Amino acid sequence: MSEPIRILVADDHPLFREGVVHSLATEPGIAVVGQAASGEEALDLARDLLPDVVLLDVAMPGWGGLQTARKLATACPASKVIMLTVVEDEDRLLDAFSAGARGYVLKGVSARDLAAVVRSVERGEVYVSPSLAAGILVALTHGRPADPLAELTEQERDILKLVGDGLTNREIGERIHHSEKTIKHYITNILQKLQVRSRVEAALLAARSQ
Repeated sequence: MSEPIRILVADDHPLFREGVVHSLATEPGIAVVGQAASGEEALDLARDLLPDVVLLDVAMPGWGGLQTARKLATACPASKVIMLTVVEDEDRLLDAFSAGARGYVLKGVSARDLAAVVRSVERGEVYVSPSLAAGILVALTHGRPADPLAELTEQERDILKLVGDGLTNREIGERIHHSEKTIKHYITNILQKLQVRSRVEAALLAARSQ
């Protein structure tokens, strides 16, 4: 059995922080190893615990989430940072990724969805809440052909649309009557054709083309 994903949760609001900790603690394959109420405390704990993922509130007293993310990137580069926010701010989103974050999630996301984001980021993917995704489309598509989807087959376009709808490989397979392994092969091909690194970037390109 594989080791659980070790999580550090940093948020200055105790009720929210404890709610996140409780919800993640019920998810298989995830273990919350520490809690912090400030950026300074988060950095100290991250140095001691070396978590796989740090969930970091953007707006905290003291350093704040962005400054903390930069310090974590230097002190604990193996720990992947996911920013939590209540504000749909595209500039702050871009600042967060510049600071080294790998995910940007709006507070209020369900426990199941947050756990899915944690797993995808731990695997090396990036994640942006869909309502904020449009703000980074220009950065993601810079230098690519005017129609990056032109090389996709009709089947690949259909699969990409379902990816954009948030379906997993298994759910896509059930929808169009293919095995999960076949869908994974299709998505790998789609990512290579679009010259992107993740499902999120592919879905963003598809959304922009509509």
